[in-house]
Amino acid sequence: MTKIVATDSAPKAIGPYSQAVVASGLAFLSGQIPLDPATGQLVEGDIAEQTARVLDNLKAVLEACGSSLPQVVKTTVYLKDMGEFAKMNEVYARYFPEAPPARATVEAARLPRDVRVEIDLIALVPTP
Repeated sequence: MTKIVATDSAPKAIGPYSQAVVASGLAFLSGQIPLDPATGQLVEGDIAEQTARVLDNLKAVLEACGSSLPQVVKTTVYLKDMGEFAKMNEVYARYFPEAPPARATVEAARLPRDVRVEIDLIALVPTP
């Protein structure tokens, strides 16, 4: 059995996909880009500001799934420019200070709305 999860605390899906799907005790979160959920507008700023917005969006979706950042087991980070890896990584490390999840980071030729960063993830969903 699967459960589709959506929250107004993160940007709405801009295509035919779900913000998240929970199945078999796992939450599969679609990629988030640096959109402000209140306005639907891109967050201006450098890679650090955009990464923080992306991770805040993911955190909101995780909470709607009944999970949290410490329950994340795998992330994939897509960067427009691998030269911004160090700055992205500094922000990322603040969100995962202990036992960080497994991660892949790739440079993508182009991301939705020409953003600098997109992140998706998989997390455990504790049973009540």
